[in-house]
Parts: sequence; structure tokens; C-alpha cells
Amino acid sequence: MGGELTAAESPARGVRPLGVAGGERAARRPVRPRPPRRAHARRQGPLRDRGGAGRRREPAFPRRAGALFGDGTRARDAAGPRREVSGIASTDEFAYSLAGRNAHYGTPPNPRVPGGLPGGSTSGPATAVALGRVAVGLGTDTAGSIRVPASYQGLVGIRTTHGAVPTAGVLPLAPTFDTVGWLARDVRTVRRVADVLLPGAAGTAPSRTLVLPAAERHAGADVAAACVGRRAALAADGVLPASEEITLAPEVLESWFDAFRTVQGHEAWQVHGDWVRAHPGALGADVAARFALAARVTDTEADNARGIVGEARAWLRTVLDGAVLVLPSSAGGAPARDAPAPAVDAERVGTLHLTCLAGLAGAPAVSVPVLGTADGRPAGLCLVGAPGSDLALLGLAAGIGSEAVGRVSR
Repeated sequence: MGGELTAAESPARGVRPLGVAGGERAARRPVRPRPPRRAHARRQGPLRDRGGAGRRREPAFPRRAGALFGDGTRARDAAGPRREVSGIASTDEFAYSLAGRNAHYGTPPNPRVPGGLPGGSTSGPATAVALGRVAVGLGTDTAGSIRVPASYQGLVGIRTTHGAVPTAGVLPLAPTFDTVGWLARDVRTVRRVADVLLPGAAGTAPSRTLVLPAAERHAGADVAAACVGRRAALAADGVLPASEEITLAPEVLESWFDAFRTVQGHEAWQVHGDWVRAHPGALGADVAARFALAARVTDTEADNARGIVGEARAWLRTVLDGAVLVLPSSAGGAPARDAPAPAVDAERVGTLHLTCLAGLAGAPAVSVPVLGTADGRPAGLCLVGAPGSDLALLGLAAGIGSEAVGRVSR
């Protein structure tokens, strides 16, 4: 990517730069985007045939589009890939939601689940990819913002190892957990982007498959059963190594989950609290409620929670060494757009118990669309590896299915 992006938008409203193959708009929204300059649109390289949909949380301040690839130098140095951004896609406000709704710009469609939520916060780029308007959707993943829309829309998505792709120029939500990620319709395309952004050795393939019942109990019964069946079938076929169940007390996982949300909220308020205070009533109800809770987290509470996060990170990195944790990417399929708020929040809480593990570990995770609900909605199978095992995970995902959309276990 290259060139400057500008937009006269409120940072609360959440829009993302959208790279669209052929210059088409990839997500419907009421404001016509300003086309950015395409400083590198003609450069050739490994991504020359790939249009990309990017994400930016803070449109009020110009940013180099290269910042979406870290500082831009890694993408330019990796065989000069073609990079272009040609539009804007919506996101949840401040990327502080998993639903994919935006009180200011509406809700992007979910092509795989008509009438369903798209998943967030990388909602617009995910929809653009699912519609076939672009090949790649760029975003970030703090608590599941890549994995959840991938799960809801039947896409492949990767959350990279924390710090593997620099986040300079990307507005933070919670820096302790923020990572760069992207979505595509198949593993091969996700891997092509990884070859640009994550150059280096692929690492050693995992020798153990980890099963964590304490986490899987937070998935819906149909998705949990689909995960058990698909995991067993992949092990029987030799795609996954032999399974090993690991024990974690439910109350320990609950303490980790609470610590994750406490640190996330405290950091989100440190980053955005001044803006939120200066613009009362500007946020949608769900995001406003989260910031209201975040504002009440004390420094002492945050420090105590960071201690628990550190303990969780150490434990998870130990068990992930040489292994892959396989679990659902989301608690269920996409909820209906008109689902009552308590139902959407219950889905969010269940999903966060699954997605927070990679965030706590600073670990990479890949969602592959091979699960499904009893009523046919797609759901993702998530592979979580040790930090630095991003390419090894993608190699494993390729064995599960390079174009897995539509082939689901129920």
C-alpha cells in the first residue's frame, strides 16, 4: 500500500480504508469515500493480482496507507508487491465490538447468512471479501476482530503473533493485545499475504493437538459437537497430530477472562477516554456502555489484572510450545441482525472466552471455515499456535482445506 488517506470523519464512527479490485466500492455505506492516491498501484510482485480491503480505526487523522502493513517497509521490501487502497469500509466504533454494527453507518451485509450480523470489528472488509469484491481484507485483532467475522462469513482469517507486524500508524485499542491480521476466501491467498508481511522460516509443524474443554464449554452445543467431530476426523486423516486434553479449572479461565477485559478496558480508556468525554452522546449504545465500564477501571485494578494476564501468558506459552490448540473460532454462528441485545451480548461473552486465549498468549491464530451450526450457518475452526508459528499454522490450515468455504461439519 502507499499514499496518504484522508477522511473528515469522527474517530468514533469507525471507517476503514478499502482497497477494491477494479475500483468498485466493496461495502455499501451512505457517504461516498474519497479516492486516495495510489503511489504504488502499478508495482509488480507476489500480490500483483490481489486487491485488498484495509482497516483503519482513526479516520480523523491522515495516515500513510503503508502503516496498515506496519511501517510499510516490510511490504515494499518483500519483492515489491502491488498495493492499493481505493475506498472506505465501515467498522464497529473504535473497533470495540464483535457484532459488526455501526450506529452511524449501519451494518454491512453477511453474504453467507442473509439477515445475519457480519461479525466485527473488521466487518466492512470481511463483507467485501465475502462478496468477491476484493481478495484480501486487512484489519486488526485484539479480542477476535479478524477471527469472528471470518467465522460468521465463512472466510479464512489470521491473527498474527503480537508484534510480528508493526502497528505504527494504526490507532490502538488495547496495545497489550492489538495485532494486525487479514481475511481471504482461501488459505492460499492468506498465505501469499503472509509471505509478504511475515517473511522468514515457516517453523516446525506442531507435534501435538491440544484440547481445552474449559474453553469449549462456552461454545454452543452444535458448534462444540462439530468441533469435536472435525478435530477427530482431521487427526484420523493425519492432518492434525494426536490429541492431548489439557486441564484448566473453569474458575481459572474465568479469572483470565476477567483480567483480559479489565486490561483491555483500561487501555481503551487511556487511549480514547479524552475523546469520549469531549463528545457525550456520540457513541452507539453498546460501545458507549463498554467505555462507561472502562472509565471505572482503576489503575490498581488494571495492575492486578496485568499480573493475572502475565500468569496466563506464561502458562499458555508453555503448553503451546510444539503444539496447536484447536477450538471453535466463535461460540456460534452469526446472530440475526434483529436479535435482542441480551442474546447478542451472550454470544459475545461466550465467544470472548474462546478468543481471549490467543490474545492472552500473544499468539497467532488462524480461523478456517469448516464448522457450522445445526441450522447451516458457517463457523470457524481455530488453530492457535506458539508465538512465531504463524506460517506453520497456515501450513496446517492448508491441509485442512485451501478453499474450505461451504464444506462444513455440523
